[in-house]
Amino acid sequence: MALVALATIAFVACESESPESPASSPTAPAEEVAPQPTVRPTATTEPSSPVVRQPTFPPPPVLDRSKHSVDMSDIYFDRFDGSTTKLSSASNELIDLLRDAIKPIYQPRYEDPGVDDWIEPGDLIVGYVSESGDAYAYPIKFLNFHEIVNDVIDGVPLVVTYCPLCGSGIVFGSRVDGQALVFGNTSALYNSDMVMFDHETGSYWFQTGGEAVVGELTGERLEPLASSVMGWGDWIAIHPNTKVLSRDQGLGARDSQYLRDPFSTYASFINEGENRYPFPVDDELVSDDLRPAEIVVAVAIGDIERAYAPGRIGDSAVNDEIGGEPVVIFSRGSGSFATVFSRRLNPDDRQLEFEFVDGMFVDSQSGTEWNLAGLAVSGELEGSRLDPLPSRRAFWFSISISNQNIEIYGNE
Repeated sequence: MALVALATIAFVACESESPESPASSPTAPAEEVAPQPTVRPTATTEPSSPVVRQPTFPPPPVLDRSKHSVDMSDIYFDRFDGSTTKLSSASNELIDLLRDAIKPIYQPRYEDPGVDDWIEPGDLIVGYVSESGDAYAYPIKFLNFHEIVNDVIDGVPLVVTYCPLCGSGIVFGSRVDGQALVFGNTSALYNSDMVMFDHETGSYWFQTGGEAVVGELTGERLEPLASSVMGWGDWIAIHPNTKVLSRDQGLGARDSQYLRDPFSTYASFINEGENRYPFPVDDELVSDDLRPAEIVVAVAIGDIERAYAPGRIGDSAVNDEIGGEPVVIFSRGSGSFATVFSRRLNPDDRQLEFEFVDGMFVDSQSGTEWNLAGLAVSGELEGSRLDPLPSRRAFWFSISISNQNIEIYGNE
């Protein structure tokens, strides 16, 4: 019964995007497709319009399979009919057919809170704050069905990514060697995680690791940007002027599909060993420390990356040091999310220590109260801000696969 439920989940996630059967409706080879002008992603807050806003792209360069850092038989395409095909044996026609079957957002449209009340306070969002201080919220109920949002905010090209099978919400800077990349969805999985492609080179990227694993850019990595995953109620309380991704993106999708979360019980399936898409697990590591689908927030500084499990840490401030940098993790056990900051308070470079007291984060040096966004809301340092640090939030199995040398906080 559990396996049937898993199959249903996988189908529901893509039900409005599924391509026709590869056997009956092959896509024309790349050279036969009429070229379309490349459209760079840009944000818009224009009113709703029946005009489809998402741009079309010419096919990316044919994937260079001679360059790869992983076994191509470990990457396989979900054909959305209950079958899969390994990359090692996939035809270019099949690759073309499945490309963007799960439709990414290339020109996102945002709204003010309250314009469309489809998000509940407890619904999780991926939150991002731009360099100018503007806040953006990406509801996971929407990302379940689209997984990728390309944008340029304050001149910074970025990609918001979410893989429902890994619970991984990560915002990456999308510039590599000075070139801004635009990402689409291959409909393939690697270790049960979404595989993206970039339109510029056609290279394949392992989402949780932000690493190119097949193609011209193999070995390149995207830089995680400071972001957080938290409940919508918490986010809007600390960012009342946030912009929220509209569910009207000109895709013709049914609005009702975004009102539910078909993956709400998926973690329990994985922890019970009933995942539909298998992945290698270090049984000793997982059994002794963390369950495969336990949520962790990973923080990397230099060559050291450490994973924190908010569900185990609970409501607490974790004062730590990574690669010589004093950091603090503001953890909330309810919802298993955390925000991460440097403990050095600029510009005087004062180093702070924090604790969680009566629902607030308080520094021991001045007694100032701080919120989840790292803003001092009352006390001597009121108005000060902590510098946010990049982090990755995902199921433990996916984080541990992306970095086998990662440390676990609290593990001697």
